[in-house]
Amino acid sequence: MGTMPDRTEARRLLEQMMQIRRFEDMIMELLAKNIAEGGSHLYAGEEAVAVGAMAALRPDDMISSTHRGHGHAIAKGGKLPELMAEILGKKTGCCKGKGGSLHLADVSTGNLGATGVVGGGFGIATGAALSAKLRKTGQVVLCFFGDGAINMGIFHECANMAAVWKLPVVFVCENNLYGMSVSVKRACAVQDLTKRALAYDMPSAKADGMDVMGVRDGVGALVERARKGEGPSLIVCETYRYYGHSRSDPRVYRTKEEEKQWADRDPIKAFSAKCVAAKLMTDDEVKKLDEAVKGQIDAAVKFAMESPDPDPSELYEDLYA
Repeated sequence: MGTMPDRTEARRLLEQMMQIRRFEDMIMELLAKNIAEGGSHLYAGEEAVAVGAMAALRPDDMISSTHRGHGHAIAKGGKLPELMAEILGKKTGCCKGKGGSLHLADVSTGNLGATGVVGGGFGIATGAALSAKLRKTGQVVLCFFGDGAINMGIFHECANMAAVWKLPVVFVCENNLYGMSVSVKRACAVQDLTKRALAYDMPSAKADGMDVMGVRDGVGALVERARKGEGPSLIVCETYRYYGHSRSDPRVYRTKEEEKQWADRDPIKAFSAKCVAAKLMTDDEVKKLDEAVKGQIDAAVKFAMESPDPDPSELYEDLYA
């Protein structure tokens, strides 16, 4: 368990985790009604990783995200109405309705974008870290990826490059135990994923991905190291996605017992209880905060539903080749 924050930060962290959970639950509801279309990979259950990691950053720091990127976008300061509108393909979305769920990006918040390509964020994050070093801005980049992506060749190429040039990037592995439907135990010859850092002489760490403060402290130490010019690192956060890989996933490869064990460690309930025990919030304040967040999500849906679709004449705008 990480060190507890003050009252103001505790409320902010809890609110962000609640926003992500209710946002993702709403997306699943919209998918079921065919209001949201296409692929969408939900982050529910993993909230402590995004929120804890982002709590260790400065506003001008940057991130690269993944196909399961809604949580990262929210935790990095994205506006809920614009994110919802983007997922529904509306003109008022953060990418004008052209990115959708798999390609959320908001450069104004330092979110360099999600990508539907597994491992696609490695090159983006490493390049951004090189840019920060050359410009001497003191910025740090967090590169989020899953346990499946750690087996991609580009991870090794970018880890080596980052280590050789001492780039300010922290590789954040969200190990939710399954790459689509394949267990990490079957996919990785080395079960301790932090050992991947040994080949590049990078420091590594583990964090409980269901403990927001543990993630904040673990990532924070590596972020400060990177900011001082000491190079890249790897942190592996063990977590669990509550929904399937996507909405078409029947989750037959997971047992109900396993799902219950992780649900019993729910990051929002656990942090709420810690805040109440530390007298940072009362039970009533936690309940009122959750109700307020529900209102925020409902307002975001209303904004998105009432927003116009992109005009077909804009199809070729914002394209680069």
